[in-house]
Amino acid sequence: MTPPQDAWSRKDERMYEHVKESEKDRGSERAEEIAARTVNKHRREEGRTKEQQQQQRHGSDASGGGSDGGLEAKKKEELYNQAKEMEIHGRSRMNKKELIDAIRDKRGS
Repeated sequence: MTPPQDAWSRKDERMYEHVKESEKDRGSERAEEIAARTVNKHRREEGRTKEQQQQQRHGSDASGGGSDGGLEAKKKEELYNQAKEMEIHGRSRMNKKELIDAIRDKRGS
């Protein structure tokens, strides 16, 4: 399994190589798979997958739900990253509900 390098940043590629080598050192036969899954998990958590970017552009969740992009289903870190992209001030002190409210308020303005 080779990483989808066209979608990964240099940091993602370094993480992939590091995890792969660590897993090989531990004797894992699935080192490449584990490394790729690890990198993709981090990309998902940061909202950097192609599907998440399309959802943000179209303003709906994967199930075709409401216009808020299924904010309640997102992790706090994903909401934080979305708030950062929207230049919402004070986001570092907000809890998940406050981030959701701020994102909705910013969209409505």
